[in-house]
Amino acid sequence: MTPKSKYNANKLEKRLRRNVGKAIEDFNMIEDGDRVMVCLSGGKDSYALLDILLKLRSHAPIHFDIFAVNLDQKQPGFPDHILPEYLNGLGIEYKIVEEDTYSIVKDKIPEGKTTCSLCSRLRRGILYKTAKQMGATKIALGHHRDDMLETMFLNMFYGGRLKSMPAKLVSDDGQHTVIRPLAYCKEADLIRYGDIQQFPIIPCNLCGSQDNLQRQAVKGMLQDWDRRFPGRSETIFKAMQNVVPSHLADRSLFDFINMKPTGEANENGDMAFDPPEFSESESDDNNQSDVHIVELT
Repeated sequence: MTPKSKYNANKLEKRLRRNVGKAIEDFNMIEDGDRVMVCLSGGKDSYALLDILLKLRSHAPIHFDIFAVNLDQKQPGFPDHILPEYLNGLGIEYKIVEEDTYSIVKDKIPEGKTTCSLCSRLRRGILYKTAKQMGATKIALGHHRDDMLETMFLNMFYGGRLKSMPAKLVSDDGQHTVIRPLAYCKEADLIRYGDIQQFPIIPCNLCGSQDNLQRQAVKGMLQDWDRRFPGRSETIFKAMQNVVPSHLADRSLFDFINMKPTGEANENGDMAFDPPEFSESESDDNNQSDVHIVELT
């Protein structure tokens, strides 16, 4: 590695560690005495999550334990030696859970149809059970900022909901706290980090060949926007952190029915005749043609 490459690699690692540390602090993801279960899939994101959490723990002002869990879904040709060898090399606690969800999914889902939904539900139930058995206080998942953006648009386009992946939330069974410490990390940074660290990536043979998933279409749309309008994803993610319920239309979040004038100025009040406010760069973007969107199937 050249001095410049080493410098850039160190800079990237510091940025990722800073982003993970900030997400942990902003959402109070990890507390003193926690036992954090890192769900390791064999993909770049979960490898990076485990790697960064271990590095942060060595300098953290609090004490918390980390252990890794991998679900071996019995996919044909799955290299079941890779993760144990990697984790043994790290010298950390881990558990490989063997459950043949692959056969269940292939049996229940017709050929050519999306397997993600059923596969995800099966994995979730198994991981919840494992977390309870292992005494985990937090379940850490490797979803990053781009995953959160894609999920928001998927819910908007196909579900009619303004909803994304939460950085931290109680699990749907009400038993566990799920955290996503990579919430502030860009996928492009994680790809570069994975290449530098040479993580032993394991592809998913069950769903990795499904190129026409709706998520892939949304990913393509966001990538297209970023190519033509650099910084747009950052702006959208900032918007997810700066919600104004009174300026949307959800009656459960804002009491439109009983709202009355107070006679006092309100900076969040309606400015009916003013144009929308944009930054200078966004205004420039809006002067360009922005009607092309990747076709969503």
